[in-house]
Amino acid sequence: MTTSSQLTSDKSGNKQSFLSQLFHLPWTWRITLGYLTLMLLLPMVAMFQTAASTSPAKFWSIATSPVALATYDVTFITALVTALFNGFFGTLIAWVFVRYDFPLKRLVDATVDLPFALPTAVAGLTLSTVYSDNGWIGSLLAPLGIKVSFTRLGVAVAMTFISLPFIVRTVEPVLQEMEIDIEEAAWSLGASQFQTFWRVILPPLLPAILTGVALGFSRAVGEYGSTVIIASNTPFKDLIAPVLIFQRLEQYDYAGATVIGTVLLLISLLMLLGINLLQAWGRRYDKS
Repeated sequence: MTTSSQLTSDKSGNKQSFLSQLFHLPWTWRITLGYLTLMLLLPMVAMFQTAASTSPAKFWSIATSPVALATYDVTFITALVTALFNGFFGTLIAWVFVRYDFPLKRLVDATVDLPFALPTAVAGLTLSTVYSDNGWIGSLLAPLGIKVSFTRLGVAVAMTFISLPFIVRTVEPVLQEMEIDIEEAAWSLGASQFQTFWRVILPPLLPAILTGVALGFSRAVGEYGSTVIIASNTPFKDLIAPVLIFQRLEQYDYAGATVIGTVLLLISLLMLLGINLLQAWGRRYDKS
C-alpha cells in the first residue's frame, strides 16, 4: 500500500524535478517566462483573486445588472462590428498601398499610423468636433437625420478610427510577399478576377486578416480616451464597460469595478480564443 510519506516524497520529488527543469531552461525562456509572469499573469491573478473575495451571489448580481448587460452589448457588439468593418476596408487599403503608386503615397501611408501616436483624448476631441452637428462631416449627415457625436454611432466611429492601423499593418506584409506571377498564371488558365481573388489571393491572406481583426477588436474593447469624449456616456444608450468601471471607481465601489473588469476580461479572452481558432482553421485551409 502507498503510505502518506511516500505520496509526500513523490510530490516533493515532482516539485524538485519541475524546478530543476525550470532552472535548466535556456536563459531566453527564463526571461520570457519571468516577464510574462510579472507583466501579464500576476495582474490577471490579482484581479481574479479580488473578484473571488466577493460572494457568488453579489458577483452575479453586479455582473448581470441591467446597466452592466447594456454596457457589454455596446462594448463587444460595437467592437466586433467595427473590427469586421475594418477587416474589409483595411484589406482594401493595404492592397492599394502595395499594388499601386500614386502621388503622396508615403504621406498617406504614414497617416494610417496616426492613431498609434495620437493621444486617445485628442482623437476623441477631434472626432467629436468633426462629427458634431456643426462639424465638417456631421453637418452633412444632420439633414439626413444621422447623428454621430454623443451616440452609439460615435462610439463605433471612435473604435473604427483607433483599430484601423492594426488590420492594415498586419495584411500589408503578407501582400508584399505574394508573387503576382501566381495571379497571372491563374488568369492565363482562364480564371476570372473573382476566381483568382477567391482561390489564389484570399487563402494566404485569410490568417493575416483574421489576426488584424482580432487585434483591432481587442484594441476597440479596451478603448477609453476617445470613446468617453465622443459618447454621451448615458446608461442603456452608449455607455461602454471601461467607462462604467471608471464610474464605479469614482464612487469607491471597488468590488463593482473589479467584477465588471473580470467579466470584461473573461469575455475578451473567450472571443479572442474563438478568433484564434478561426486563424488556425485559416492556416489549415491555406496548407490544404
